[in-house]
Amino acid sequence: MAAAPARPTRATVIPCLRYRDAPAAIDWLCNTFGFERQAVYPDDDGGIAHAQLTLGSGMVMLGSVGKKPTPWGALIRQPDEIGGAETQSSYLVVRDPDAMYARAKAAGATILLDIKDEDYGGRGFTCADPEGHIWNFGSYDPWPP
Repeated sequence: MAAAPARPTRATVIPCLRYRDAPAAIDWLCNTFGFERQAVYPDDDGGIAHAQLTLGSGMVMLGSVGKKPTPWGALIRQPDEIGGAETQSSYLVVRDPDAMYARAKAAGATILLDIKDEDYGGRGFTCADPEGHIWNFGSYDPWPP
């Protein structure tokens, strides 16, 4: 039996990311991918202690790579620390993947997997943001209508 969420909520899975320049990342993610700032809490070092960005019914949370070590921060590595690799990524369902592809390219995203029609349905692409985090976009929606 699957565990039920603690309470009814819009999304029960929220990816969490860290950025060296979180204020710039927030601007880039909002301007390029259309995220909206739901909450942004600055830290005392000019970075971001915690931010919540929404896109439709989804959300990502992010913060700055801290200058002081933390137990959670010790678990995380930035892509440039591990040869540009990621160990996880997010898939964002969009209505028009071709338009998102054009926006990502225009904003300087690195296109890792070019846009194409997928065998399992939908159309999508994979890109990296300026700090190397991987984002997947596509029209494939696994939820039945």
